[in-house]
Amino acid sequence: MQNENIEIVVIEDEEDILELIEYHLGKEGYSVTGFLSTENVEQFLEEENPSLIISDRNLPGMEGSKFVTYLRELGYDIPVIFLTAKDKDSDLEEGFAAGGDDYIYKPFSPKELVLRVNALLKRSGMLQKQERIKYKHLTMDLVKKVLTIDGEPVTLTNLEFKLLHTFMKHIDQALTRDFLRDEVWGTEGTEVNDNAVNVAINRLKNKIDPNNEQNYFHPVWGVGYNFH
Repeated sequence: MQNENIEIVVIEDEEDILELIEYHLGKEGYSVTGFLSTENVEQFLEEENPSLIISDRNLPGMEGSKFVTYLRELGYDIPVIFLTAKDKDSDLEEGFAAGGDDYIYKPFSPKELVLRVNALLKRSGMLQKQERIKYKHLTMDLVKKVLTIDGEPVTLTNLEFKLLHTFMKHIDQALTRDFLRDEVWGTEGTEVNDNAVNVAINRLKNKIDPNNEQNYFHPVWGVGYNFH
């Protein structure tokens, strides 16, 4: 799915509502990580690069808008949607003043939630162009054309970078060699035989997983390769 590399953090203390949000955003293709309070969210943000936070206002421990104010003071500029039963004008002003980008009142329709998430991600540019893709230990910076594995840079040729990018856009999908030729080699792909595709994949595998610990690449007999 086109949204599978966009990560959304949801902070909601009511477990049934959290599960509902996770289900509908997951159905839309987003990667969702849920928290029942603000505890551990800051640590998660230090390690990951989510594109959006959906936060309830009434949370145990630190109130949602205060937590977002705190994140803004730390320098995080991740878009935030507040999800709340607080519907007074003063509450609305307070939420936006704290650094919120949108507001959804409870009870809400899942469809409205998805539409607002899509709209905010479009406005922030995430749905048009992703700057980074993360999967397991791999992080691809699509602007700088740099791959890091657990934070350490790994040198790839342009072709290897395109090849890995293609696989990371299609996790767990069997990709044919013809598809890879079109995506990676383009117009020159007609001159690339199956063996050349295999060799390129093996070279890439030896650079990103030399000891085969992650076992990323799986040949699919009669088709091509699966990456997971």
